[in-house]
Amino acid sequence: MREDSLERRKPKPKKSLGAEQIVTKLRQVEVLQSQGKSIAAACKDAGLTEQSYYRYRREYGGLNVEQARKLKQLELENGRLKKLVADLSLEKQVLKDIAEGNL
Repeated sequence: MREDSLERRKPKPKKSLGAEQIVTKLRQVEVLQSQGKSIAAACKDAGLTEQSYYRYRREYGGLNVEQARKLKQLELENGRLKKLVADLSLEKQVLKDIAEGNL
């Protein structure tokens, strides 16, 4: 027997859901709850864990699909801008050190 065949295969990590998919899943759980299912059963039917449900509900609770899409776009833009500010601040500090002769 080959050694690599004895190794356990690692499960592939699940893809994270997009903002629109999360909002859709949250609405699906709400519909199932309104039909009398418990949160645990509704989450299972929707393909979510209860932990994910509560985390998603905290973040996307009152949003519709379009608002969730816009939120994700703004979060990406905010991250890009923060990175840009950090880079510019570093460049400014380097130029200041050079101007002061601290190199």
